Amino acid sequence: MKKNYLNFENPPIEKLNKLLKYYQSKKYFNAEKLALSMIKEFPQSQFAWKVLGVIYKEVGRTKDSLFASQKSVGLGPDDAEAHNNLGVTLQEVGKFNEAEACYRKAIDLNPKYIQALYNLGNVLKELNKLENAVRYYKKVITLKPNYSEAHNNLGFTYHTLRNLNDAEACYRKAILLKPDNAEAHNNLGITLQEVGKFNEAEACYRKAIFFKSDYTEAHRHLTLIRKFNSQDDQFLLMKKLYQENKISNEHRCQINFGLAKVYEDLKDFEKAFKHYCEGNELRKNYLNYNINHDIKLFHQIKNKYIKIKQHSFKTETYKDELMPIFIIGMPRSGTTLVEQIISSHSKVTGAGELPFVSELGQQIALGLTEINKSNLIKFKKEYLLKLKMLSEKNKIITDKMPQNFHYLGLITAVFPDAKIIHVKRDPAAVCWANFRAYFLSKNLAFSYNLDDIIKYYNLYKDLMSFWRNQFPKRIYEVCYDSLTVNQEIESKKLINHIGLNWDEKCLTPENNKRSVNTASNIQIREKIYKGSSNKWKNYKPFLNGLLDNLN
Repeated sequence: MKKNYLNFENPPIEKLNKLLKYYQSKKYFNAEKLALSMIKEFPQSQFAWKVLGVIYKEVGRTKDSLFASQKSVGLGPDDAEAHNNLGVTLQEVGKFNEAEACYRKAIDLNPKYIQALYNLGNVLKELNKLENAVRYYKKVITLKPNYSEAHNNLGFTYHTLRNLNDAEACYRKAILLKPDNAEAHNNLGITLQEVGKFNEAEACYRKAIFFKSDYTEAHRHLTLIRKFNSQDDQFLLMKKLYQENKISNEHRCQINFGLAKVYEDLKDFEKAFKHYCEGNELRKNYLNYNINHDIKLFHQIKNKYIKIKQHSFKTETYKDELMPIFIIGMPRSGTTLVEQIISSHSKVTGAGELPFVSELGQQIALGLTEINKSNLIKFKKEYLLKLKMLSEKNKIITDKMPQNFHYLGLITAVFPDAKIIHVKRDPAAVCWANFRAYFLSKNLAFSYNLDDIIKYYNLYKDLMSFWRNQFPKRIYEVCYDSLTVNQEIESKKLINHIGLNWDEKCLTPENNKRSVNTASNIQIREKIYKGSSNKWKNYKPFLNGLLDNLN
């Protein structure tokens, strides 16, 4: 028998059924009115509070939803659904840890509660607890094999873990179960694009848009994969979406970046610039970025390095260990091209942009975890363990996370024999390339405002100067523009620096079939060409000299 949580008389069953019927038929105004009248008469009605909470969530009144859902949990502590509902609202406001606790409580009360298991997987994914997220998605699929959305989200998690084969299989399963799953089509397109299957990726994006015409992310992806003309049907649809007031700021942001790329194709740089500016402003506001955060971060990194240096490991020879190659620089500086050249070598595995240094070492680099030999050893072991899973049996493996330049002090202390490749490019080209890119990572929030980008670039330049003074012989400098002009000479110097014999495959990086999950995954499949660093000059008339004096 279900426990009665109420201290006072419950509302009549007829009213409870009527309230439920209003909610299920999406008559939210009527449902809210009835729920409030019931609560006024029966303030301890847990069911009325619970329904009111989900009503408020549906209509976007998040604060009110939070209050009502908390009230519902308080009145019904053994109600699994109430805990799940509260978790959903907490997750919506970004309180992921609290949401996780709610979902776990719901599952404790009902171990086969599919929606709570699914929601827990989602919030674990948001918290970057990816292996745990995989486990809960699999539990959901075991209980409900035909749950298309669970297959899709499992695929997304595999994709984040760089397990692209399993990711693709999950997306295809999601589509098989639900052919109109637009998100799964879009995600499958992203995966296929990363491995260079552009025609198949384009078909996926088009299917996503076919099933959901206002799917702005799919629109943006499609603009990146092909060139447009002024009469293109998709271009016309994007303009129509842009003119509609009903789309959210997040979707409007996506559309702006897509339209900017189309106008770039049409060589209408004034309109392209307008849309880049509008899209960037929306993205910055969404991420709530403040450059002062990075100013403090850079200052803290330099201050804490002195202590890290005291615990530096002695030079060693990597007998049975992996040898990482850290490729660093500003985002959009050419790091992907350099990795593509190096990983074309038969003895090198290209692992791409790995979050491991930041995830495992940031607390040490900032002095938030005690800086001692024990913690440095722990960092090294955990990093190499994660790297080994991606090594493909090669001992030499690239870690191309551009912003690892933050952590060069930690890297040099822990990996005294590791190669560090710093890629430089024309500053104006770098800054503009950041401004025109839509990054999924929230760690690149500086890139959505030109003034912020310039300030960040100067922070980066200052920090790199600091590192050069600390360990001048550890950093190998590669000039992107020199590499595109003198490809063979610069490539051979690069491979020689790493300590490998020359491999002719390094001259044709466009033939490298590895997956690439950066903004350069299309350009990198093309032959190296000169002059790309001058593209920003198309926008020079609209920049008011902002990028003219960078060095």
